[in-house]
Amino acid sequence: MTQIGLPPSEIPMLPARTLLGPGPSNVDPRVLRAMTQGMIGYLDPDFTKIMDEVTDLIRRVFKTAEGRTMALSGTGMSGMEAGLASLLEPGDTVIICVHGYFCERLVEIGNRVRANVVPLRSDWGGVFPEEMLEQELKKHKNVKLVCAVHAETSTGVLQPLEGLSRLAKDHDALFMVDAVTSLGGVDVAFDDWGMDYAYSATQKCLGCPPGLSPVSLSERALHTARNRTEKPFTWYLDLAMLADYWGWGEQRVYHHTAPVSMILALREGLRLVLEEGLDNRFKRHAVNAAALRAGVEALGLDLVVPAEHRLNQITVVWAPKGIDEADVRTRLLRGHGIEIGAGLGDFAGKVWRIGLMGESSKQENVIALLSALERILPEVGFEVARGAGVKAAEDALTAA
Repeated sequence: MTQIGLPPSEIPMLPARTLLGPGPSNVDPRVLRAMTQGMIGYLDPDFTKIMDEVTDLIRRVFKTAEGRTMALSGTGMSGMEAGLASLLEPGDTVIICVHGYFCERLVEIGNRVRANVVPLRSDWGGVFPEEMLEQELKKHKNVKLVCAVHAETSTGVLQPLEGLSRLAKDHDALFMVDAVTSLGGVDVAFDDWGMDYAYSATQKCLGCPPGLSPVSLSERALHTARNRTEKPFTWYLDLAMLADYWGWGEQRVYHHTAPVSMILALREGLRLVLEEGLDNRFKRHAVNAAALRAGVEALGLDLVVPAEHRLNQITVVWAPKGIDEADVRTRLLRGHGIEIGAGLGDFAGKVWRIGLMGESSKQENVIALLSALERILPEVGFEVARGAGVKAAEDALTAA
């Protein structure tokens, strides 16, 4: 501390990190530059024009012509809570497909909004079975909402959505999707897959800092939010009010002070996504994930998720028995500047979660991580063939 009690420098110099965990991911310099512009008022015509541009960019990434899109001021959890709080009223029945940690978060929030929550739980590390939802829907009348997580960050599973959506529609229920880890890294087809509400986050595959939750609502979902019998418990996350602020009402109505710098960052991040092209971006994530998996398996490590359901953005690896998984993560961070994630919930202390998302999904990051693991794992008692992981990854990249 200085003599007047301040930290020693005006701007702390954060260490350079290669962010290969479950989020946040690294940020493109263009996005960082966009954030450094001078401030502007949140109802300035030039800023509301930017808001309109952002809604259009979000629509394109969500692949929706119908969706009412906007960016909520908060992380992905704000998108989750806004959906449950705005679409459900006390006593409404919501069925939640649970096969991981963030599915359980939906259950927790559903209970807090005093809904009749029906959690359907299947095994972690696998996809949620459609037949389980089908059987449960037959037991209930007037199910208001069905919720699913597209890319379960805790397990590395990519959940097929079309069958779940069809079942929800067959029973006249709204369909809500967590796309926090999927949007911008794998196909998310809001219209074609029959979604009514989907939410994401800026800090993963969209390559921005954390702080906003891009969302999309169907006309039916927005009508539901606007025609409640009682107001939702939350004012700040009331989707009906937020939609008016983002220009989806008869006129734009002030709601809160928007995080101007973050919205500028999101605009640039979405421009980068669309400049690359969605299909090219999805392929990049797939190719790099395949190389990582090849390298990890060549080191003798086991993957949690069966091949047909693996998520390209997050690879979840079993930590070898007898190895302190936290020690490995610490060595990666302190010795190599690489961050990977720990397990959550049922997988706490048992797995590593390796993220290749957005700006962090690069071939050189795959090679750097595998090279570091080849050094670290023998140090903690797990022998590997030196160079095997890197070679397997390079071979996979060459063949792609």
